Amino acid sequence: MKKAVTALVVFAVAAVWATTAAAEDQKTFAGASAVEAVTVKATVGAIAPDTRVLLLKGEGGKVVSLQVPEAVKNFPQIRVGDLVVARYVEAIAFDLKKPGAAGPGASLTEAAAKAAPGEKPAGVIASQVKVTVVIQAIDTKKPSVTVQGPEGNLYDLKVKDPKKIEGLKVGDKVEVTYTQALAISVEAAPKAPASK
Repeated sequence: MKKAVTALVVFAVAAVWATTAAAEDQKTFAGASAVEAVTVKATVGAIAPDTRVLLLKGEGGKVVSLQVPEAVKNFPQIRVGDLVVARYVEAIAFDLKKPGAAGPGASLTEAAAKAAPGEKPAGVIASQVKVTVVIQAIDTKKPSVTVQGPEGNLYDLKVKDPKKIEGLKVGDKVEVTYTQALAISVEAAPKAPASK
């Protein structure tokens, strides 16, 4: 399972890197990109096997109960003291397309994996959406950009760095790539230091 989780996390990171690199390589448009990664850890404090409920104690001491769905087949491998780790990565990148290079459209790529029977529970899901949009308006004072998606819907997008929209003009086509991945794993309790 660790190989499958690692492979999908690598897929997500590679997708994030590729979209960021593609955006940064543009000569006519300083491509915009943003990446956010969050890791949350909690220790299993108690297990109610009959109801499939875990009591988890977070890093700040807060205790929450978690109902584990039947889809998690490796529930019996969880032990008090195990560490539940959730990692979430989210990225968005923009890539200016040259005239005629792309028409409006969208694509979705998804992947998922779970632990093999008998291993500690773990799973990962990742998705990447690519949409080609057309710039309809640019507001350098807000700063924001209004774009039209492939279905004809209009969206106002805030821009953190006004320099990122310099050189853009109404009618430009921009490919927006949104990537997200979530990996959750249960890891064995850390070993106590040997006493002397």
